[in-house]
Amino acid sequence: MLKDIPQLVVDKIIVAVVRETNEDDFLVWNVYLVNMYDSEIRGVMVSSKGYGQYEGRDVKTTILRHVIGNIDPHDYAKIEPLMDNLLGLNNEYWVSFYKEKDMYDKKYIFLPESVREDNLTMIPVLNKKGVMIR
Repeated sequence: MLKDIPQLVVDKIIVAVVRETNEDDFLVWNVYLVNMYDSEIRGVMVSSKGYGQYEGRDVKTTILRHVIGNIDPHDYAKIEPLMDNLLGLNNEYWVSFYKEKDMYDKKYIFLPESVREDNLTMIPVLNKKGVMIR
């Protein structure tokens, strides 16, 4: 029955957007997944999409699916770059992974205009400034 289904809570995964300089010396926003658990997470998959209003009309981006694989404890993986013109949209990241024998998933949404210099904070493990959601 419903009471027999475990209520698994994701509480030690961070999705962060970090401002960095790329290999061509341009400033870019990169999206990272940070594993704060004391154990490895396996089979990590992330789907990403953007949606919202742009110039008065509804827009949606293509859904991208990223197979990350395994992430060691207190380690991170880069998901994707986030283009500047998408910062005015909702940017959604749906993270799924296995920890021990159980499968977990959680949705992270960066609201329009939330990714900006005013909201930067130090991201654990990455040791870089960015905007994060736990």
